[in-house]
Amino acid sequence: MNSVIEKEKKLNLALAKLKNLNLKNPDVKKNIENLSSQKNQLEIEKQEIEEKYKSLINDYNSLSKKLDELQNQEKAEQKRQIEFSEKIDELNQETDILLDEIDKWQT
Repeated sequence: MNSVIEKEKKLNLALAKLKNLNLKNPDVKKNIENLSSQKNQLEIEKQEIEEKYKSLINDYNSLSKKLDELQNQEKAEQKRQIEFSEKIDELNQETDILLDEIDKWQT
């Protein structure tokens, strides 16, 4: 994008210099017209690039938001898995205690 801006500056400078020249020379007029046409084309390209850049920024922001949501969901899922594992451990401990009690009563 810098190269487009630099080209635009150079063309503007060249146009300013050409305006000070004798405009009766047909070659000079033709050069001015060519430079003006190139300047217009560069301005169009610059606008297109800026629009694409804005679109990319919007896409980036949207994807960043989705990524944050997915990371939050993953953290919540990991927390639920840890809680589930803890509950299973508690139940295993209670089962062991109950089995010990049953063994005591049977003996």
